[in-house]
Amino acid sequence: MGQALHDIATEDRLRADLYNYLGLMLAAPPNEMLLAQTAGLSGDDQTDLGRAIAGLARVAKASKPKAVVSEFNALFIGLGRGELLPYASYYLTGFLNEKPLASLRADMAARSIARAPNVFEPEDNIASLMEMMAGQIMGRFGRPAPVEVQKQFFNKHIGPWAVHFYADLEAARKSVLYASLGTVGRVFMEIEREAFRMAAGDGSAQKEGAIQ
Repeated sequence: MGQALHDIATEDRLRADLYNYLGLMLAAPPNEMLLAQTAGLSGDDQTDLGRAIAGLARVAKASKPKAVVSEFNALFIGLGRGELLPYASYYLTGFLNEKPLASLRADMAARSIARAPNVFEPEDNIASLMEMMAGQIMGRFGRPAPVEVQKQFFNKHIGPWAVHFYADLEAARKSVLYASLGTVGRVFMEIEREAFRMAAGDGSAQKEGAIQ
């Protein structure tokens, strides 16, 4: 597996980096280091993704860690529940722990993906799905997944609802920093969906923009 990691194309490493970053930001409020790294991101003014990343960096520079913790809690935890429920089952059926979760667990087992022992929430949360995509691209669960395998996983477990979730995050009443993160996520998911639609099974699809 170590050799395979060296063979991963640069654009796929950048994709994995962005999936990982989204997963980190959505799993827990960023600590001071991650917030500073977010403020230091450089996008561009040539692509939608580049502009979204530049916008996120600007908001992060003006954000205080305590305020971001409060924002995260209001969005995802709250008293009983947060403003948003970031789970595939909820977005696709209106209920938690439904068929999309069972389907995901079956595909996780087939790909040797196991939930971390210290994680207790359902596996179909958006943060975990972002991490799973990054892991498949980079070969964290075995050999790096071919584009066709990535496409199948994305189209089944992420594509049907992630753009909607990220758009909700952009528009959420209590979103500030996370509104900008929602823009990055929405644009990235749209790029991924289109790239997978166009991708042949014999190579990596090209993606617009990059995180630096």
